[in-house]
Amino acid sequence: MRLYDSKAVARFLDVSERRVRQLRDEKVIVEVRPGLYDLIDTNHRYINYLRRRNPEAEESIDYNTERAKLIRAKRKNEEYELQLKEKTLHTAQDIESVMTDMLVNFKSRLMAIPSKLTPLLCKKTDKAEIFALMKEQIDEALMELSDFNTVFEERNGEHEKIDR
Repeated sequence: MRLYDSKAVARFLDVSERRVRQLRDEKVIVEVRPGLYDLIDTNHRYINYLRRRNPEAEESIDYNTERAKLIRAKRKNEEYELQLKEKTLHTAQDIESVMTDMLVNFKSRLMAIPSKLTPLLCKKTDKAEIFALMKEQIDEALMELSDFNTVFEERNGEHEKIDR
């Protein structure tokens, strides 16, 4: 039996010498003598190590398992489609669009408060009255922001009209 050093093993396995030492330390491959390896045994051990690390390799695919995974994926897809049609599930794109619209409207509403209240507030001297006017406008803007369902239904209604 011919023995090879880690440099030859590394070249044969197409890995670095350092990786050969790591594999030795992990007990994947074994030295016959210190620093020397049986090339055939080392090759077989390395191949088995790779197979164990990658259970999805072609050789280990079970047709029934793969078929069950495919059927499960199709069933989940059909369930999602049904939920979309029943409007119990919404796409991320729809949610993102609605949230963007809501936040843009909210920002516009907040930005309009100073110009809307300035003519009224410049004549007021009572702090409580000023506070009440400002609070009322801010509360209106917050109520609009909190009404997600109405905005979502309005947006979906527009899309349904456009789609027809």
